[in-house]
Amino acid sequence: MKRIFMAVIILIALVGSASLIFAEEKSKTEVTAPGATEQAKSAPLAPAAPATPAPPKIDTGDTAWMLISAALVLLMTPGLALFYGGMVRSKNVLGTIMHSFIIIAIITVQWVLWGYSLAFGPDVGGIIGNLSWFALNGVGLDPNPDYGATIPHQAFMIYQAMFAIITPALITGAIAERMKFKTFLVFTLLWATLVYDPIAHWVWNVGGWIHNLGALDFAGGTVVHISSGISALAAAILVGKRKGYRVEPMAPHNLPMTITGAAILWFGWFGFNAGSAIAAGRLSTSAFVVTHIASAAAAISWPLVEWIYKGKPTTLGAASGAVAGLVAITPASGFVGAMPALLIGFGAGIFCYIAVVSKNRFAYDDSLDVVGVHGIGGTWGALATGLFASKAINDAGANGLFFGNSALLGIQALAVVVTWIYAFVVTFILLKILDWTMGLRVNEEEEESGLDLSQHSETGYNF
Repeated sequence: MKRIFMAVIILIALVGSASLIFAEEKSKTEVTAPGATEQAKSAPLAPAAPATPAPPKIDTGDTAWMLISAALVLLMTPGLALFYGGMVRSKNVLGTIMHSFIIIAIITVQWVLWGYSLAFGPDVGGIIGNLSWFALNGVGLDPNPDYGATIPHQAFMIYQAMFAIITPALITGAIAERMKFKTFLVFTLLWATLVYDPIAHWVWNVGGWIHNLGALDFAGGTVVHISSGISALAAAILVGKRKGYRVEPMAPHNLPMTITGAAILWFGWFGFNAGSAIAAGRLSTSAFVVTHIASAAAAISWPLVEWIYKGKPTTLGAASGAVAGLVAITPASGFVGAMPALLIGFGAGIFCYIAVVSKNRFAYDDSLDVVGVHGIGGTWGALATGLFASKAINDAGANGLFFGNSALLGIQALAVVVTWIYAFVVTFILLKILDWTMGLRVNEEEEESGLDLSQHSETGYNF
């Protein structure tokens, strides 16, 4: 009966989507493309342009919005640290928080030296950027029209740095409470270089091969969430289960900390999605609105299904649902309107919850449900973009299946499959090599005492 009820919920949502979506199609509003300053639709006739084009003009409003958005996305990583930190046992809280905090430093340096050039530098065969922007050579204060015609190039660079920072931090939830800190540091640096930077280039670089197929990923469904979620699966398998997994109690030690982290993530996500318009205006407003709607919908649907399945809704379920909704709307946030966002968020809460409770059927220990929330949520969001995307929202995008373009769904599916395979295989190989050379996990005595003491010689609480 429970499964039937859940199926009915999904069926009602999908059937109802048709009328909602096509009603929205009738009230089209034009919005500018991501990465370009919003322009007036009409203007009086002007004299012919001079032979020498004027230098690019920086828009102070757009620049201010992008710097604020960069700060918001940076705040998400400490928010993630609290979200994860509350879910582990008290003897591992500092070690878990340290993972996210140190990543801010490591990836910032990597991004400035070579990561940005690999991801967004001049294209080499659609696969990777060359190193001509090494150490920010040529990345100055004038706009780069490919990535933001009205903001300084460095503003775009530092904004994208915040995405590069939080992505490997997401993976840490899968290996919490058992991985060696020194191996983790090396893995983070290698993963960012060999997994994140190439995928970011494929999807977001103007010469990237997935970008040129027409795949849509407004703010990181494939680049951030699928890449981290599927890499987390490889990491959970290779690092192995926690000592006492499914035998000893491993309940979250501080749920108020986790709820606080989720609230910070929700707040910062407005910079994540609305900032990806690379301008302050109509498109950023639309992305802001749908981000909030999807998160709210998932914060309802997750505990609702949990209530049906377990008999009671939980605060952890509501927080996890909110994050799942944010994950799912990320790739679609610049291409869909309010009603599709509601459906995407509602579906995310259901699908991600099912994925999380189903993990016990498989032989891996994903400590903090990275695979279920980010891997599955990102996959649903990328495919939902292929269903609900509308050029009425963003003329630089494409129409999805429900607007007469079935090809987009196929392109989105291809992008998903490629990202799944590449992220899993490369992460698996990296971790195998590190296991042979450095070892992946602490010994049993260190794990028993907790990573706070064994890896950092300190404790989170002194009462």
